[in-house]
Amino acid sequence: MNSWTWDSTWPAPAKLNLFLHVVGRRPDGYHLLQTVFRFVDRGDRLRFLPREDGDIVLARPIPGVPPETDLTVRAARLLQEETGCRQGATIALEKCLPMGGGLGGGSSDAATVLLALNHLWGLGLPRHRLQELGLGLGADVPVFVFGRNAFAEGVGEALQLVDLPPAWYVVLEPPVGVPTAAIFGAPDLKRDTPAISASAWRPGFGHNDLEPVACARFPAVAEHLAWLCQFGPAMMTGSGACVFAEFTNREAAEAVAAQLPGSMRGWVATGLAAHPLAYI
Repeated sequence: MNSWTWDSTWPAPAKLNLFLHVVGRRPDGYHLLQTVFRFVDRGDRLRFLPREDGDIVLARPIPGVPPETDLTVRAARLLQEETGCRQGATIALEKCLPMGGGLGGGSSDAATVLLALNHLWGLGLPRHRLQELGLGLGADVPVFVFGRNAFAEGVGEALQLVDLPPAWYVVLEPPVGVPTAAIFGAPDLKRDTPAISASAWRPGFGHNDLEPVACARFPAVAEHLAWLCQFGPAMMTGSGACVFAEFTNREAAEAVAAQLPGSMRGWVATGLAAHPLAYI
């Protein structure tokens, strides 16, 4: 718990949605979801340097993303505003996850900033408060702060711990970025899948209601999904673009990944029992 310091490299793991149902819509337009989030052992990495001037600075801004809209900067500034903290930080982000891939990269980065700077700045905010702050940054941020694989409801913020068996995943990255708003705004999105109770969910149950919409609009997603379906059940994660298949052992997953055409990008990841920062 106490081994995390300014010299540490802080993990921001990817997530997979093991199913994703749209069960309704709130009056304000937000969609009501049910999903299971699973963390995997691939992700972005962050490092932090203390600043005495109180500024929040990105060491390497992401091309095309203004620093003031970057989720890592927004997360750090939100933490300052919440606590009145006058400390600053330089944030160095090493991106490994694709943008617009449905793997939660930006949300995971923001959650790691909240967890790391809360610790490094000695602020002492409880995890549930960090989850509340995270929700203001994005619907997927709270689960990364929560730190455990979870059954999620609401807009994704109502979380219940779920224990998942060991598994390995082949994840493919279609060469497109899928804008979440475009998928949720599509008129042909199914929005009335019957809700289930968390206790009724079992591994292998469910589908992704966003998948048909993304496949229709982004042929590369459909192409990658069709290739992976040759080897067993496969599904899109989040609003896309990435697709994945689950395997019970590493050898089976690596055997499939070894057959990947040269025109496709993919990797094998292990499912995690918890976020690496679950107990900080």
